[in-house]
Amino acid sequence: MVLDINPIQSRGFANTLVDGAAVGFQLDLRNPNYRGLSASLVDGVDVTVDGHLFPHEGNVYVLEGRELTLAELRRTTSGRWDLDRTMTVKVPLAGGLERGVHRVAVDVRLRAPYIPIEFQPNVFHFEREAILIGAVSEPRFKYGVSTYSYTGDMNTVMTLEDAMAHVADLGATGFEILGEGNVAGYPDPTTEWIDRWFAGLERYGLKPTNFGSWIDSRMWLDRDLTVDEGAAALERDIRLAARLGFSFVRPKIGVVSLDLVPHPIWDEAVERNLELAQEKGIVICPEIHSPTPIKHKVVDDYLAFIERTGTRNFGLLIDTGIFMTRTAFQGMDGKEPENEDDVPVPLRPLHVPASDLAEVLEHVVFIQAKFYEVDDDLVDVHIPWEPVLQVLRDGGYEGYLSSEYEGPRIPYRGIEQVRRQHAMFHKLEQQL
Repeated sequence: MVLDINPIQSRGFANTLVDGAAVGFQLDLRNPNYRGLSASLVDGVDVTVDGHLFPHEGNVYVLEGRELTLAELRRTTSGRWDLDRTMTVKVPLAGGLERGVHRVAVDVRLRAPYIPIEFQPNVFHFEREAILIGAVSEPRFKYGVSTYSYTGDMNTVMTLEDAMAHVADLGATGFEILGEGNVAGYPDPTTEWIDRWFAGLERYGLKPTNFGSWIDSRMWLDRDLTVDEGAAALERDIRLAARLGFSFVRPKIGVVSLDLVPHPIWDEAVERNLELAQEKGIVICPEIHSPTPIKHKVVDDYLAFIERTGTRNFGLLIDTGIFMTRTAFQGMDGKEPENEDDVPVPLRPLHVPASDLAEVLEHVVFIQAKFYEVDDDLVDVHIPWEPVLQVLRDGGYEGYLSSEYEGPRIPYRGIEQVRRQHAMFHKLEQQL
């Protein structure tokens, strides 16, 4: 497992529950020292949240599965805090912390016997914003995350297993991946990789949801893919997705216009794979993505395809970027352009009303919860989520809301923003 550079980990920040009641909160810390230590050399941690100090004497410390008071920590003759392991600090607080963004600071106290006792303990100070998601007792939706959210972090500050751990720490269960981005050895992963894949899913209690696939119609400059080639590409990914336990395959089909009209091979390439999809328990679901609104020929053609074939193995995937009411584009100076013509087409707000979603909801099988920024007050600054969630609830939508962060690719920002979005979703659920 790869730990955050900041010793205060983004994972593990949660309320401590006993019989369903919050009796405090807890956070995980990476050892900030240059070497691992015997547990008795850990002299406690002062924790400050939003300006309120919780002294080290009253906290409880969890090392290697053992809960220890400060007195027990000082006396213990066993246990270590190694550099590749976290220590959990449990802080007593009746009712716990509120859901949302908190400013957390720690003073980690470590003793070094080779330094005169007059200068002990060594105190390491760290701060960060941490997001407490807050559990929902009876969630109305199923939640997941696409690894696309962690673009830039994947393979640099996190592994695929780390991504699984982050998703599980949200309380989410759905795990969406990009076939060509996350499957080692794609399209032919080794048996060993597949075994690790399923072991990770089981370890973190996750369910494979949507498998991102591509039909690259303009693979070459001198010609387009044929129907045979497009169908073969989709067949390859359906078989791989089924092998990995997925229920949905999103084919990203090459387009022929600015409003994302798919290449003409799409319908026959998909139709040739309907029988295979049925056999493998897969639903093929192309995405409705900005700048294509719901009321558009692209969607009409997909609905006509469903009606003509009568298939249950084809449906709509909605990318929620279509509901944006404010541009997500910022120039080099960090400011929004005054002229909309200076904004890339996919980042211009479409202002699609949630009522349009209601009209096609019976054919919607998956929601990619696209977003760019959730602020400190747990408000999405681009998308008005309340009407969208209301339509989903009123329409009986039973699929996943799968986070797809597409904001600035600053290290760790995707991790933090996904946590904010899930905290926001749980907050909004209570208001529906």
